[in-house]
Amino acid sequence: MKKLFVLAAFIAGAALTQVAGAQVSVSVNIGSQPQWGPSGYNYARYYYIPEINAYYDVASRTYIIQNGRRWVTTRNLPGRYRNFDLYRTYKVVVNSDRPWQNNTVHVRNYSRYRTDYSQINIRDYNGRRNNRPNDRRDNRYNNRQNNQHDQGRPGYDRH
Repeated sequence: MKKLFVLAAFIAGAALTQVAGAQVSVSVNIGSQPQWGPSGYNYARYYYIPEINAYYDVASRTYIIQNGRRWVTTRNLPGRYRNFDLYRTYKVVVNSDRPWQNNTVHVRNYSRYRTDYSQINIRDYNGRRNNRPNDRRDNRYNNRQNNQHDQGRPGYDRH
């Protein structure tokens, strides 16, 4: 009887360990930002890309682009964007459901950023932070990460 109890406790413990491990694995993978995403944001569900008037879904790693009058989802950008550089272009963080339904608002508010190439992406920011920790610009971007009042900043949209 004692051996049966020990065996049952062992099996229950192993099952709980597997469930807990699976939960940790899932939560780590969901919402991981691409290296070309803008630096300074702890969370982004979608990016609006003004230069090509398209959206990127971070969770599913897909693009939402306009095809005629419809919005379609695709894993890769169409061939007409083959020379497009995601690291260089400006991205707007959009944390709302189906942001393409507010596309006219996004075009109106962010079309002036179509040719703005000054935004620092995650890859370049991490490199700068690791190579030059006393750089003045790093302090500005470090403060951006802690700022809870993001709504008024260009590059952040919460509709």
